[in-house]
Amino acid sequence: MKILVTPTSMRPDNPTEALRTLQAFSNDLVFNPTGKPLTEDELIPLLQDCDGYLAGLDFVTDKVIAACPNLKAISRYGAGFDRVDTVAAKNAGVPVTNTPGVNAQAVGELAFGLIIALARRIPYLNNKTRTGEWVRSTGMELKNKTLGIFGLGAIGKVVACCAKGFGMKVIAYDPFIDKAYCQANDIESCTREEALKQANVISLHLPLNDETRNYINRNTIDMMLDGSIIVNTSRGGIINEDDAYEALKSGKLLGLGLDAFAIEPPTNSPLFELDNVVVTPHTGAHTEEATLNMANASVKNLIDVLSGNDCPFIVNK
Repeated sequence: MKILVTPTSMRPDNPTEALRTLQAFSNDLVFNPTGKPLTEDELIPLLQDCDGYLAGLDFVTDKVIAACPNLKAISRYGAGFDRVDTVAAKNAGVPVTNTPGVNAQAVGELAFGLIIALARRIPYLNNKTRTGEWVRSTGMELKNKTLGIFGLGAIGKVVACCAKGFGMKVIAYDPFIDKAYCQANDIESCTREEALKQANVISLHLPLNDETRNYINRNTIDMMLDGSIIVNTSRGGIINEDDAYEALKSGKLLGLGLDAFAIEPPTNSPLFELDNVVVTPHTGAHTEEATLNMANASVKNLIDVLSGNDCPFIVNK
């Protein structure tokens, strides 16, 4: 049984417990040679004769699935599956699984780290101090400020917990909001417009789809408080980066933190000109703990499906 393994943290030179488990199941593993997410044209030659697929952040389009008639299972290494055409996979009889919640602590902590870095301009001050400049920069305290969470799932709940520790008021918009959790944790459920208008800091935890593409744009930014901060640790494309650039230049936005970009890796982005922008390379889930959890869970899902065992994490039944 041939299996393609594309997450960049799962490599033959890094024999983790999860990889050893997969190698015990199949002695024919193929790995991602590029060290980055694969496009459909890069993916097809590697996947076309595989039975199983442990998928990183690759673009698994209908064209890819149509070109891979032997494929029997796609196991996403992570919770998100917006880059997988789940409908095409279902039509082809290919189950798609994910690993919800296993990286929530890691991503949530990074999101709040970006919030602190932007509120106190830590990267900017670090760079200035290292070059011999002794600048004075007035930051923003988080206590008594309002954090607006868009998407109160497992990751959003971690961010909410961090914010409560800093004495922030937390409001949240989620079309499937957990009202009992909000009541138990003093979180105010509100509409999208209310969250945009009231929050000093917005943290995005949304899937990328037709409804959320360019979710943050010129119009929604205009609704926000002057001097707000936006952090996106979910998916690129949710923020219109050109509109955000203009808002940062004008001072409408105080800061922008991005762990996800419309094009990854980003090149020649005008956002990189600005010292009120903090960026990381889609690294939210990259902690030792989260990597271990995601690898073990995604390998188990793949083996369960390929072995005909029950798997509770199939997203395209």
